[in-house]
Amino acid sequence: MQTHTDRLIPLPENVLSLSVSQRTWNGVRVDVTEFHCTGRVAHHLGCETETRLFALLEEVGSPCEPRLRKNQPCPIGYTPRHMDFVPAGTEMWGYSADVRFVKDAALTFDLAALSERLAAKFNADVTVMPRLRFSDDRIWTLVRLLSDAVNDPDPSAQLYGDGLTAAIAARLFAGAPEPGATGKGLAPWQLRRVVEYLDAQLPQRVGLAHLAALAGLSQAHFSRAFKTSTGMAPYHWQLDARIRRAQALLIDSRASLDEVAEATGFADAVHFGRTFRKLTGATPAAWRHDRKS
Repeated sequence: MQTHTDRLIPLPENVLSLSVSQRTWNGVRVDVTEFHCTGRVAHHLGCETETRLFALLEEVGSPCEPRLRKNQPCPIGYTPRHMDFVPAGTEMWGYSADVRFVKDAALTFDLAALSERLAAKFNADVTVMPRLRFSDDRIWTLVRLLSDAVNDPDPSAQLYGDGLTAAIAARLFAGAPEPGATGKGLAPWQLRRVVEYLDAQLPQRVGLAHLAALAGLSQAHFSRAFKTSTGMAPYHWQLDARIRRAQALLIDSRASLDEVAEATGFADAVHFGRTFRKLTGATPAAWRHDRKS
């Protein structure tokens, strides 16, 4: 993951400052940008060589407007939570008559590589047509969740983001259903191989592509089958396993909370405590005290 401020330098007129956080999952680059502005803003997005999805996450001031030409208003009326799909080769501008703050997320796709990586067939007509101010609550929510994870150092964020990008691509570029992609779970040997690998790698980052390869499935098929078999998404399984390992350390050792956090892949005791309480309903110290008293 990276945080930088070198996008759109020099800054467009009336843009006071901007910051960009960036991370890549499944070969999909995710840029989350915050603009602080005053007044009218019109800026060239400069992404003609890339296929991108823009999602407006927050805005204060006049509505933001996607334009195919700087001085040509968007023909599509304003909608909340709108998104813009921009195929490679398309000129795009962002415009607002009077804006103060904007936060957006931009996903950049290498369609050929992504299709191969996900073992998915994309709808060719969908991938070449610009879509301005379109609404899809499911995709928007997935993008927002992905943007929230860009700066998350937790090891489980890798599987989490891999799963979100796969889900976004599947819905955005929907093609023919994958053969055999039914509601069936993993075969016993597949589940055993994957779970053993996850346990062996704790608390390290693990990619969804590698887990899917262990089961001989595409990422989308594997994710569905894993959840059918376990009741959990892969990232949730990994996080739950880390919490269970932490519980064992809390009971069986005198390790400090900082030491338990480090051993189970959390950034620090605060991060560990927050996650532990969210999943168990108690702080690590209270949980340990109750089990040992």
